Amino acid sequence: MTTKQSTTTAGLALRDLSVRFLVGHGRRRGTAPTVVQAVNDVTLDLVPGRVLALVGESGCGKSVLAAAILGLLPANAQVRGAVELADPAGGTPLELLRCPERVLAGSVRGRRIALVPQSASTHLTPVRRVRGQLAETVRTLTGVRDKAALRTRCDELAVRVGLTPADLDRYPHELSGGMAQRAAMAFALVGEPEVVLADEPTAGLDRPLVRNTTAALRDLADQGRAVLLITHDLAAAEDVADDLAVMYASRLVESGPAAAVLADPWHDYTRGLLAALPRNGLTPIPGQPPELSRLPAGCPFHTRVPGDCSGDPTPRPVGDRWIACRSGGAGPVPALSGSPAATSGTGDQ
Repeated sequence: MTTKQSTTTAGLALRDLSVRFLVGHGRRRGTAPTVVQAVNDVTLDLVPGRVLALVGESGCGKSVLAAAILGLLPANAQVRGAVELADPAGGTPLELLRCPERVLAGSVRGRRIALVPQSASTHLTPVRRVRGQLAETVRTLTGVRDKAALRTRCDELAVRVGLTPADLDRYPHELSGGMAQRAAMAFALVGEPEVVLADEPTAGLDRPLVRNTTAALRDLADQGRAVLLITHDLAAAEDVADDLAVMYASRLVESGPAAAVLADPWHDYTRGLLAALPRNGLTPIPGQPPELSRLPAGCPFHTRVPGDCSGDPTPRPVGDRWIACRSGGAGPVPALSGSPAATSGTGDQ
């Protein structure tokens, strides 16, 4: 995630990504379906060697964004914008939203972009040992068939993520939460992907296991991968993120270098999230997020908590950061002037 003015090459670029879900057909026959605005005009860059943390309350659209990247949305979804996967050789990027399923399934998912899912242990078949499931994934993604070679490859993957080869011979219910999360990372690394999407990988883990998980994500980035950490855990994001984007009610409200955003948040919502941390007094944000099927026309946060807001939810660049609206509160907040950004959303390029 860098500013649009940067020359940094993105491994994965999201441009004005929006996702709508059409639900039902209205209360009376022939009426229009309800439109759920799950993601609105999101622009982000995932850069090789860096971890971008996407933070926000549950239900704000973070996981939907990951599903859109991978082409895993249900049939009632409508998607617009662009998701471009860079060509390692420097050629034309692959536009994922326009790829047929055979391309996504045959050459993108698991091979170039990998997902570390929420609740990792529930994604494993409970009646099969982890080794057998991992070997099946290796065989499918790499074509390796020899039993000895498969065993060696599985052992190598286990060691890379901090497990022992013996851990693979357990059933999923015999793994601790942290071990299951590392097993999920081993599955994600089978195809040696360029991009890793980690969806709430620290949920339900105690603090030492959270640190182990973020350290593993840091290792993936240090190996040259672009990593997206989707989380509502600001402490986990602080541990590992190079860049930070804050999402509220389907929109990005602020982004920039993680250290700068956390030390000097500009948007009232970011300030509210930080104030809710235990070390800052556990001060809750008043009210509730709006329903994604009934979003206000302007800034979705300042209809919940009044503030010094321009009412324009479109993020604009200020140096190497992006900010939506004009928020009040403590600390210096740059005035936003000039034309909007070249593309809507928060440009973390």
